[in-house]
Amino acid sequence: MNGPFIAVDWGSTNRRVYRIENGDAASVGRDGRGILSVRGDDFAREASELRERWDSLPMLCSGMVGSRRGWRETPYVATPASIAALAHDTIWVDRGAVAITPGIRHIAPDRCDVMRGEEVQFFGAVAAGLAPAGRLLCQPGTHSKWARVEGEQIRDFSTAMTGEIYSLLRHHSLLAEMLEGDAVVGSAFHDGVREGSKHKLLSSLFGARAAQLLKIRPAKDGASFISGLLIASDVQPHLGAANEEVTVIGDMPLAPLYAEAIEALGGRAYPIDSAAAFVAGISQIWELLA
Repeated sequence: MNGPFIAVDWGSTNRRVYRIENGDAASVGRDGRGILSVRGDDFAREASELRERWDSLPMLCSGMVGSRRGWRETPYVATPASIAALAHDTIWVDRGAVAITPGIRHIAPDRCDVMRGEEVQFFGAVAAGLAPAGRLLCQPGTHSKWARVEGEQIRDFSTAMTGEIYSLLRHHSLLAEMLEGDAVVGSAFHDGVREGSKHKLLSSLFGARAAQLLKIRPAKDGASFISGLLIASDVQPHLGAANEEVTVIGDMPLAPLYAEAIEALGGRAYPIDSAAAFVAGISQIWELLA
């Protein structure tokens, strides 16, 4: 496909829109119109309004908009998956006007996994030279993703419900009253990382509550400590060797927390901008569309 186009990173709660020209983002917009804010029969109208605001250019969407809960469910590409396979299985909702990329699925004897949207950033990070091929890639989030791009393919990946568990603890648990502030890098966060490295998450969570009741740890440190605890539990299983290099694809506030935890646990973190990775990945898919 030639010429400028609109790229939409359409997630569950947020939506980012890019006008892309010659592989670069000429302009960017962001709003809270994720798929959970849109009724099933309103997606076409939402897309039409976006295109009207962005010069009626053709539009390529990725992320949860292609899920069962989104606009049009696009079947997953099986691992090992390439960016060419993503382009091949992209579905045109309105031919020449709006298309939606698929996600990736992984089925193994011991587990299954899926992702929608993160794969665009993983491929884009490598394609743009933001991360070398073969390096461990991490995208923190509600459901954090881990993968490698090797031989231009994602052969395996894994997901952790780290952010969702933190949200549930913050709003619906015994720990809620000690999770009212924001998590920040500091001594409490590092204490949480050390505790998380002990592989006893459930008892460590209750221990955090006990420490607050017994006035061993101030309540104001709760968010940072629990964040460090959960993130370390997510990070450590992926650090297979000393000085494991990890490219962290993300934004504030999660990416710096993940980078700090990776370094504290003996890895080496290389944060990159998620928007740059997305633009590179979605531009490559656009070029491959027939």
